[in-house]
Amino acid sequence: MTAKEEAAQNRKEQILDAAAALFAENGYYKTTTAEVARSVGVTQPYVFHFFKSKEALYLAVLDRAYRRIVNAFAAVQAPPEKLQETMGKAFVDLLGDHRDEILLVMMSYTTPETAVREYTRKEFGTIFERVKARFEQAGLEDAADKASNFIGHGLLIAMSETLDLPHLCRWRDKAPEKYATLEDPEYPGS
Repeated sequence: MTAKEEAAQNRKEQILDAAAALFAENGYYKTTTAEVARSVGVTQPYVFHFFKSKEALYLAVLDRAYRRIVNAFAAVQAPPEKLQETMGKAFVDLLGDHRDEILLVMMSYTTPETAVREYTRKEFGTIFERVKARFEQAGLEDAADKASNFIGHGLLIAMSETLDLPHLCRWRDKAPEKYATLEDPEYPGS
């Protein structure tokens, strides 16, 4: 990769980072590509150089987050009796490291754009199948039910974070020192 190509790739990643933060804060409809460009310090046409539309940018943010989730789950090495817990920890670590992206991906089904919903359905289906396959390979009974519950718990975590109601899902309690920056200061049980 040439220096120019590397610089362009870095700028593209900066655009994705800014878009993730803005989409997470403002939602799909209230976020503009002009705001994304401004936050990165580039022109709006430069954003369109990489992404032909706001929807394409949103889908790229979701794609990066889905890939992070799939890769994190694939990288988990644990004995069967610890697999679910270790995969759950991998998800929580992703949430700590890439909060905006992970919350967007977990809540993307609420965006009514057809392409976004279709993409979300496809990717959640893929994640379900991969989690189920990992559980089957580990010899866990009722792998499909366990995979469904595992994903459902992830959705509950995302909802509790999105609504800023950490007491709905007390995942932070398992490692309060790591997730202290995500704590809700008004909730005494956090």
